[in-house]
Amino acid sequence: MRRMCRGKLWALTWVALLVLPAAAGAQAQRVGTWVDGVVAVEEPSDAAAVRRLEANDLQAWFSATANPEIANRIRQSRTLRSAVSYGLYHELTFNPVGPVFPGTDRLNPFAVPRIREAMNWLVDRRHIAQEIMGGMGVPRWLPINTAFPDYARLADVARRLEIRYRHDPERARSVITEEMQKLGANLVGGRWQFRGRPVTITFLIRVEDERRQIGDYVAGLLEQLGFVVERRYGRAADLNPLWIVQDPAEGRWHVYTGGWISTVIDRDQADNFDFFYTKRGLARPLWQAYRPSPEFDRLSDRLNKRDFRSVGERARLMARALELALQDSVRLWLVERQSVWPWRAELELVGDLAGGLSGSFLWPYTVRFRGRAGGVVRIGVPSILPEPWNPIGGSNWIFDTTLYRATQDYPLIANPHTGLPERQRVERVEITVKQGLPVTKNSDWVQLRFAPTIRVPEDAIIGWDSRAQRFVTVREKHPQGLEALVKSTVYFEKDLFRKVQWHDGNRLSLGDILLGWILTFERADEHSPLFDRSYVPSFQSFMETFRGFRIVSEDPLVAEFYSTSWTMDAELMTAAGSFWPVYGFGPGPWHTVALGIRAEAAGRAAFTAAKAAEKKVERLNYVAGPTLAVLDRELEAARAENYIPFERALGRWIKPEEARQRWRLLAAWRAGRGHYWVGMGPFLLQRVSPVEKIVELRRFGRFPDPATKWLRFGEPRLASVSVVGPRQVTAGSEAAFEIRVAEADKPYPPQDLQEVKYLLFNARNELVAQGRAQRAGEVWRVLLGREVTSRLTPGSNRLEAVVVSKVVSVPSFASLTFTSLPAR
Repeated sequence: MRRMCRGKLWALTWVALLVLPAAAGAQAQRVGTWVDGVVAVEEPSDAAAVRRLEANDLQAWFSATANPEIANRIRQSRTLRSAVSYGLYHELTFNPVGPVFPGTDRLNPFAVPRIREAMNWLVDRRHIAQEIMGGMGVPRWLPINTAFPDYARLADVARRLEIRYRHDPERARSVITEEMQKLGANLVGGRWQFRGRPVTITFLIRVEDERRQIGDYVAGLLEQLGFVVERRYGRAADLNPLWIVQDPAEGRWHVYTGGWISTVIDRDQADNFDFFYTKRGLARPLWQAYRPSPEFDRLSDRLNKRDFRSVGERARLMARALELALQDSVRLWLVERQSVWPWRAELELVGDLAGGLSGSFLWPYTVRFRGRAGGVVRIGVPSILPEPWNPIGGSNWIFDTTLYRATQDYPLIANPHTGLPERQRVERVEITVKQGLPVTKNSDWVQLRFAPTIRVPEDAIIGWDSRAQRFVTVREKHPQGLEALVKSTVYFEKDLFRKVQWHDGNRLSLGDILLGWILTFERADEHSPLFDRSYVPSFQSFMETFRGFRIVSEDPLVAEFYSTSWTMDAELMTAAGSFWPVYGFGPGPWHTVALGIRAEAAGRAAFTAAKAAEKKVERLNYVAGPTLAVLDRELEAARAENYIPFERALGRWIKPEEARQRWRLLAAWRAGRGHYWVGMGPFLLQRVSPVEKIVELRRFGRFPDPATKWLRFGEPRLASVSVVGPRQVTAGSEAAFEIRVAEADKPYPPQDLQEVKYLLFNARNELVAQGRAQRAGEVWRVLLGREVTSRLTPGSNRLEAVVVSKVVSVPSFASLTFTSLPAR
């Protein structure tokens, strides 16, 4: 499973697209994609993928290897190129149900938070990073990425927790033994028993990558503690139905070797706690089983809603949340991968520093053969169609999103080096923030201003009356008035509705956008046939900060969004995505979404896995499987009725003639393509073959942008850091150190550095001092005063440097060990 950021070291060169070759008058006029098509085939093995790349059977592998031998082979190959990303990480997912699975005598030790917490001491993360992964990994303890900005901001907190939870197997054994005895289990002959039977742990172990070795290592540790471990090996498609689709209360598993990818550099990870530890995270049975402590639940919710008023308050909340996350540990973070992504040397791609190739939002816009337009690229993907595709509650697997994101377009696209959004369908955005909030901007297309009060207009929409099928205004719901902390005014491109076209030939309309808003409210209404119980927690969290939206101008589209949720980067508060018909799991024109609405309302299928399980119906799949026949019947009926969803509300924007055209063109699309997946991105979905494990994408010739639009990213300017200073320091004396920051063997321009700070740890791994380094010419200086060094006990101490760049949002670290001597 890979998280999609709303969507993670190391030494290889990041390959970039630079400029088009001369020659290309015709190429310069090409629109959409450079290549004519992409054929994705299943290839789960990194070794086999490299062999197929060298034989030119594949041109790119949209997965990554962390095998040092294979990575070295890629580096040395004359026919291959590669890139490194920072966003892929592994963890152990625990089943939290219990301690006894309902209706059974089977014990689940991991229902106990203290046992989950103790697993942090049991597992040696450095062994995983260095021995199992051959040095191509970085140990990870926390739900924030070590290569992202929040880790640098909270480095002192992170280091303290990492030291508190460092490898201590005896402590782990002591805690687990104590808690098992409380549960009524007994250790008999070195094996735990409960109600006369051995305590058996069902361990789901993925086999496609190093998680097989990690799983075997952890299983061995559990066996040493006295558990019987049933190792169930499998690939994504094999294990997915067990851990994420089925109800964890069925007790079919205890532990799963999870893997995630952040597809962009996440500059603000305050929402990670809500996503990974609470039922608000995903509308899946596993998430609905999470029961964090009341304090952790409240804190996660506050951070998700950005319910704080200063950088200092945010830091305090984050610090406490990190501590509570380790106490909860429904997920045990293990390691971040040094992910190497290979492709043929004649191919050009733009990847992402976090998401690599599969997570890159830009790969569909930039993939091309060097020096020419056209051709078909054959790519390998570890798993083809592991889950159903539907825009409301479809697949969240990176193997699926890699492909379906190529069929969608965006109002903004993340910069692959900084994580900040860049304009795609937006001209400008005006952000107004309540005075006193620490918000800054980085982009000239964003106008930032501050105001003492932000009043929400009375005619802004804040709700939906499901029975009357109409929007509810602030005037009706809050006659006393309403205030916000943030107002975002988005000015879309003036020709938006004339240039953006759906793949089936229909044009983008305001109906596409407003249907999404109706569903936001409708799916949380228990009186609606679209009510989805698993959606309610995330909706409730959204409504606690949502203060309304308003369409200021319909064409050109200008929209306002009001909220009490904010971030420190103004660009991340534009809310442009709130007025764009891409749902959480793919593109959604109103007519294709309407078919799913009809099917769910009639009880024939459901969008989400949780509701499908609850209602005992199929989960909607727009590209394959039995629900295509369900959608066929709905299309026939909708076309006969000239159906308009929520017509009382949307009839203002969706006229009968538009509806007739939509249904006619969709019927032709279904007949010609064999599916209902309609996007507006640079590629369209041409063919799906679940049996052969093939997905074919074809260039969308009516895409509005020139193919050259996104060919502007060079190599990321990652900083290399070293610390120079004395190897011995006498307690009570001054000690000076230098931090050297370089880029391609030259000093890093000081104006491009946001922060250079240091952390000082004593021989007991306690944080003694921290602060900002002072610039001294081309280096940065740290002066430890007498009062600081006097607190150092004899032994080995460590000075750690943390460097944050303005142009690449990946911090750099370095350290120097020195010995402290007693005062003379």
